[in-house]
Amino acid sequence: MTDLVAKAAIDRRIAEIVKPVVEDMGFELVRVRLLGGKTKTVQIMAQKPDGTIEVDDCARISTAVSAVMDVEDPVVEAYTLEVSSPGIDRPLTRLKDFDQWDGYTAKLETDELIDGRRRFKGELRGTEGSEVLIEIEENGESMTIGLQFDWLSDAKLVLTDELIRDVLKGRKDAGTIDEKEYDEVETLMDGDEE
Repeated sequence: MTDLVAKAAIDRRIAEIVKPVVEDMGFELVRVRLLGGKTKTVQIMAQKPDGTIEVDDCARISTAVSAVMDVEDPVVEAYTLEVSSPGIDRPLTRLKDFDQWDGYTAKLETDELIDGRRRFKGELRGTEGSEVLIEIEENGESMTIGLQFDWLSDAKLVLTDELIRDVLKGRKDAGTIDEKEYDEVETLMDGDEE
């Protein structure tokens, strides 16, 4: 079974280099991509096993990964290294992600046509063996279908109010958001004076 952490050959090569470094630091590698453009970008998404990551963690990972990448030198041309969290509307790159985010809306894309389509949007319903279960609307009716994980070319959560609320609540419950650190936000209406 493959995963969506690194799909292209160069991404897989970079992942082989950085995964041990990231894991030795106590983090999970979520995704690796070499992105094109004027200057190439090596994008690394990581998180702690509890799904969180702080800016300081990203900086530490960047420093450690940069040293290894300089030695191994898998990217010939100049590039920028970007280490970040997966974000709220995160990519789903490992089979376990589909169980973790069961009940949330996602967009899945397959390499091949499945019943005449490649794109599926609906609520995740976990996994069954190596199948990802997703509840979709078909002709006005809800139905749960199974897609082999190996068939997927892309998968990500859809940004919904429920997802934002639950992720922020989880961070607050975990103590990563301290409301006392932030000033109260006041909205000024037209004509209001400060």
